[in-house]
Amino acid sequence: MSHVSPRVVVTGLGAVTPVGGTAAETWDALLAGRSGIAALDEDWAQGLPVRLAGQVTTDLAALLSIREYKRMDRCGQLALVAAREAWAQAGRPAADPERLAVVIGSGYGGLDTTLEQARTLDASGPRRVSPHTLTRLMTNAASAWVSIEVGAKGGARTPVSACASGAEAISQGADMIRAGDADVVITGGVDSCINGLTISGFAQIRALSTRNDDVQSASRPFDRDRDGFVLAEGAAVLVLEREDHARARGAAILGVVAGTAVTSDAADIVAADPAMQRRVMEKALAAAGVAPQDIGLVHAHATSTPVGDRLEAEAIGAVLGSDVPVTSTKALTGHLLGGAGALGAVVLVEALRTGAFPGTRNFEAPGEGVDLNIVQKTVSGLSATAGITNAFGFGGHSAALVITGS
Repeated sequence: MSHVSPRVVVTGLGAVTPVGGTAAETWDALLAGRSGIAALDEDWAQGLPVRLAGQVTTDLAALLSIREYKRMDRCGQLALVAAREAWAQAGRPAADPERLAVVIGSGYGGLDTTLEQARTLDASGPRRVSPHTLTRLMTNAASAWVSIEVGAKGGARTPVSACASGAEAISQGADMIRAGDADVVITGGVDSCINGLTISGFAQIRALSTRNDDVQSASRPFDRDRDGFVLAEGAAVLVLEREDHARARGAAILGVVAGTAVTSDAADIVAADPAMQRRVMEKALAAAGVAPQDIGLVHAHATSTPVGDRLEAEAIGAVLGSDVPVTSTKALTGHLLGGAGALGAVVLVEALRTGAFPGTRNFEAPGEGVDLNIVQKTVSGLSATAGITNAFGFGGHSAALVITGS
């Protein structure tokens, strides 16, 4: 007897981003074209070559208990707030604790805590180091805190695959449900590392935009004048559920994770392999049982780097053709690193559910090799039934998610 894998449905969404403190606020801002990118006015940033970022302005302290706020790095705080929103929208589904899991990816984890406590150690000695240092800086902290929050005993996993972490987490979560290892999985991605070290490191490899005097025009995915990405922070979380489990409790189904794929280039620690970018999309389509011509929307990784955007544009064109509508919301949010792929999934779920699709701000003229249908302004009334979102990370990590309507 052949085994038929269950459909994996989405029943909850949560997000904390530079453009909104919730998934709904973030979606509204993206449709309205509101940018969350701003100048870095803090003293520590004034000597840096890049002084702009996409910072979360939500008051996290007001949303967490004092104990939670003090014990968690900002990365964990963002993930927990987003997870609570997604869990509430899903109706806090009752599930066997051993069949409830958490998979939240992060590229850098508690890097801010690492730097902060290293400075404390150097300036004031070992007795001034926080006793919460290790549990704040560990990359698995976000998954751990969320698992504690909901009592998930089916696993608390943390994919660490640079900027593909969030998308890979969703792929892992969907795989757990399809394999029969879980009924409900809280999954997504998070990063928060807007600091001098991260900015300097990315600046040294010329990955960041240097438009310090025109910050809201700095992130220009696919545009001829793009000069690098804008570093950002944030979290995006989805509640995934086995379809019959969701329907049995009368849950509203927001979308379906129809197929996913994860590949590795095995080529270079930084430079991407365009052949594998094509391959990961092809594998995701095959896993979903969806033909290329059935894809009606693409949420591109498109960070706004000169080489990266061109390679992805060529890969999208090779797999899906040049007519499918393509967008990159990083023009408004900046690059959430490990949270980026998860936010892309949230965008696709909402786009397929509502028929609206946010445009790519700051796209004026296509760069060399960009022969795609780039959506410039928000469109509505779309009848697309399937979309794909990409995420690529240093180390040759590639992930693609095919989302379909409910």
